[in-house]
Parts: sequence; structure tokens; C-alpha cells
Amino acid sequence: MGQIHVDRQGDIATVTLCNAGKLNALDVAMWEALKEAFASLSSDDTLRCVIIQGDNHQFAAGADVEEFKLVRSTVEQGLHYHNDLIGGALDAIAGCMHPTIAAIEGVCVGGGLEIASACDLRIAAPNARFGIPINRLGFALAPNEMRHLLVLVGKAVALDILLEGRVFDAAEAKEKGLVTRIADDALAAAHEAAQRIAKGAPLAARMNKKLAHRLTTQAAPLSDAESMEAFSLLESHDYQEGVASFLEKRKPVFKGK
Repeated sequence: MGQIHVDRQGDIATVTLCNAGKLNALDVAMWEALKEAFASLSSDDTLRCVIIQGDNHQFAAGADVEEFKLVRSTVEQGLHYHNDLIGGALDAIAGCMHPTIAAIEGVCVGGGLEIASACDLRIAAPNARFGIPINRLGFALAPNEMRHLLVLVGKAVALDILLEGRVFDAAEAKEKGLVTRIADDALAAAHEAAQRIAKGAPLAARMNKKLAHRLTTQAAPLSDAESMEAFSLLESHDYQEGVASFLEKRKPVFKGK
């Protein structure tokens, strides 16, 4: 089981994703802990900035696929897993009162990239790798997760990432607008940025976040039928094949049904 560690130095907090041996892939307990951590941090008005990073020079390899057969095999499970667990954690990050910075080293794919997308700034090391290869699992990005990616990079780039499912480097991520800047020492650069933020007026920073969110054009919420249609893929052959092939470390054979 992985863990979420929260450390505070002065008015800057650091949240670290930890799941040794799995490139910090997030299991159910980690998604829940991440949501709780950011809810707690957001309620602390003595903070000025929050940095999120991964342990052992890796950001996060997404969700823990080894859990899927137990926690995401039916539509009902999928709704809870994606809306309450992952969606809840991403909303807690995006809705955090304080400015947030993702310090990205190594792998930042799937749910890892979703976490980074929910942050205000993303500072990446040259060796960072990005992508959401969910097409290999026979599933579409859940609506509450796609929303953060769309707000960040728009429809064209989001579809480029999702339809091809490629994993690409930091330079391309910056070109796509996923990354704010590239730094040889991403962790140090993130802390330097946090210090600059902390020196500014906190009420102004919080209002900038609030206005930026409010003024961003957003589509009308999905209907219940549209939401159920998105999660109906959990009952498809291709989804079952995608998960099985991932766990068996082989290429999937999709049949479009």
C-alpha cells in the first residue's frame, strides 16, 4: 500500500506521492489520502503555497492497475472510483485555496499527469515523461478527469494525448502547454517558485486563482445518461482485454466490442 506524505517548512507545504516499486502509482487509499490532505491544506490560511512531488525521483505512473479487477470492474464501481476517489482528489487539488506547483521528475503518466494538470504550475525535469495511454486499457478518460486536462491545454491537445496514447518528453510537454517550465533540478526550481509566491500577497494569489477558475469557459455538466454512457465501457470486452494484457505484460487484442 502506498502513502501520501505531507511536510511543512514555514509557509510552504510539500505533498509527496509514495508507492515504492510501482513508480508511485496511486492505489485507492492514496487517492483518498490525497483528497483529505489537500482539503486540510486548503483550510489552513497560514500557508502560502503547496508543492506536490513524487518519491524517488519519479512523479507518478497513474492509478494502480493491479487493483482494477477488485475496485473498478462494474459501472457502479467505476462511478465511485472515478467520481468520488480520483475526481474528488483532483477537485481538491484544483480547488485548493493556495497556489499549487507540481515538481515533476521521471514518469508522469495517466493519473500522474491528471494530478499535475490540476495544479497551477508544473515544473519538469528534462528526463520527465508524459502521457495518458489509457487507450491501451480499453477505457476512455473519465469526464471529471478529462475536465482538468481540457481546461489546461484545450480540445486539440487533449485529443492528441488521448487518441494516440503516446508517452513523450518534457520538451514536447512544454510545447503542448502541459509544462510551465523545464529545469535541470525540478524540485529546487519548484521550491524557488514557491518562495516567490510566498513573498507575494496571499489574498491576491487566492483571488487570482478564484477569478481564473470563474472566468474559464466551461461546458454544461454532463447529463446522467451521458455519464453512464462513459462508464459503460467497463462492461466491454476491450476493457477486460486491456486490463488483462497490462497485467500479463502482453500486447492487447481489441475487438471494438
